[in-house]
Parts: sequence; structure tokens; C-alpha cells
Amino acid sequence: MTSESEAAPDRPTQAEARDRTRNALLKAAAHELSRSGYADFVSERVANEFWSSLEEGSPAAGDLSADADSGRPELSHLFRSKEKLVLTVVKWMEEAWNEEVGYLFADEADPVGALLAVARGHAVFCRTMAPVGTALKAEFEGREHPVGRAINQALGRFIDDTVRLITKGRRSGEIPPGPPPRVMAFAYLGALDWVVSTHRGEAPLDALLAEKAALGILGLGPETTSGGRATAEDV
Repeated sequence: MTSESEAAPDRPTQAEARDRTRNALLKAAAHELSRSGYADFVSERVANEFWSSLEEGSPAAGDLSADADSGRPELSHLFRSKEKLVLTVVKWMEEAWNEEVGYLFADEADPVGALLAVARGHAVFCRTMAPVGTALKAEFEGREHPVGRAINQALGRFIDDTVRLITKGRRSGEIPPGPPPRVMAFAYLGALDWVVSTHRGEAPLDALLAEKAALGILGLGPETTSGGRATAEDV
């Protein structure tokens, strides 16, 4: 007989399998959005990437009904429309980003350290998560659309948090005077997007350059990272 210590590990529960299915689908959709944008978004490419990301015989696939031609389960019942899927991706990515990076904005006692940590954290986050926010913002600029509104709200929160820390850093003298904080916040976001778009996944260079870009935007020198703060080289 097999002892309890030698027993096979428990299989994922139905809820865990559903979560895995959903996360794999949304990650594939995010990748497609980062490549093609909303207008040229193709659900078939999402489906292909989704299935290639799942292990053969995954419990997640067992909950889906098979397509007669391809032998692969259908994905259509997981989302009713392209718009609904993209809105779900935007919300899912914002929640994941806040959980892994956004909480760093809360360091009121060290605004410079918080902004540098967010810069590094954003680069690390984008190693496995395709960035879609600013690309979709540009696509929907000047248009009234649910996806555009969702993106503007998500990025608006990022900008507001950045403005708050820049303002606090200037009041304490840690950040030198310069352009208005909101202008600086958009420059900070733009610098991070540039690093991610050109060096995504090139660890640890991506995090190092994100930190250096943030330092430049804030008008600070490399010595700012001393004094016990972790730098991108430690990531």
C-alpha cells in the first residue's frame, strides 16, 4: 500500500482549472493586443496561442466542448464579443499589475524610492505580461469607446499616483524643481513604455534601463540609488 507521504499530489480543483483556463486565455489575448491592437485583433490567433500554452491533457481543457473540425475545444462561450474580451483583459492586467507593482506607489515616506521601485517592477512585470495600455490608448485617442474609457481610467490612476509622489518629493527637496508634476508623470510613463517596448524581457538590462530612465526624468543622478536601496542590478 502507498503511504500518505507517498500519495500522488492532489489534482487541481474545478475552480483552479477554470482560473488556469481564464488566465491562459487572457494572457494570449493580451499578447495579441500588444502585436495587433484592437482593430486588427484576431480571435483565431488568440485561440492558437491559448492552446499552445496549455499542457496536453490539462484539466483546464476538459471543461470545454470540442470543435468537430480541429478537435480542440471551443472558446466562444468564454467571451461574448471582442469588446467584452478586451475589456476583461484590461481589467485583469490592471489587477495583476497592481498586485505585483502598483502597491509600491504606497511608500509615502520615500517617494523617490517608490518611483524607482515602480520603474524596476514594471520592467520585471512586462517580462511575462505583454503591455497593452499605452498602445490601446493611442488607438482610441479622441474616440468614445468602452475600451478607450477603461484604458484612460487605468492609466489615469497610474498618472495620479505618480503626480502625488513627485509632488511629495519636491516638497521634501528630494526631487528638484522642474516641469509641472503631471507633465513629469506622463514623461515618466512614456520613458517606461519605451524601455519595455525596446528591451522587454532582456533581464536584467530592462530593469536597469527603466531605473535609469526614471532617474533622468526626475532630474536625479545615479547616486540616488545608493544608501541601501535595491537597484536594478539586484533584480
